Amino acid sequence: MAGTIEKKLADLGIVLPTPAAPVANYVPFVRTGKLLVVSGQLCFDADGKLTTKGKLGAGVSIEDGAKAAQFCAINLLAQLKAALGDLDKVARVVRLGGFINSAPDFIDGPKVMNGASDLMVTAFGDKGRHARTTIGVAALPADAAVEVEGMFEVT
Repeated sequence: MAGTIEKKLADLGIVLPTPAAPVANYVPFVRTGKLLVVSGQLCFDADGKLTTKGKLGAGVSIEDGAKAAQFCAINLLAQLKAALGDLDKVARVVRLGGFINSAPDFIDGPKVMNGASDLMVTAFGDKGRHARTTIGVAALPADAAVEVEGMFEVT
């Protein structure tokens, strides 16, 4: 049975996909005490296809980047669900870290990351307000436009 958060997501038309398996020597999440850290998630859709490839500021628009960041956030939520069994066990979104595949002069990474941040606030309300870092990078795995990692306080 879906909890409150999943029902809210479903009302938005968001269905959590099967979480992606790690592609290297790491685990998808680690829990220590009341903190759950989720490894970086790429902008895969429910079919496992990258939604947005390339560099922001060199062919990828801010709007498409923000949508990609939202897909990353959906994949974070899918990992949370796998770790906890119920998204209602999230007490707080503590931090998001965003990596934006950027042209050298692209300075609007924070606008791109709003796609992930906005979804967390929509899903969790005030518990979704978080600290954040946004970093422009030269490349990401599979030429993904965005990758997002997260830290969550859980019960």
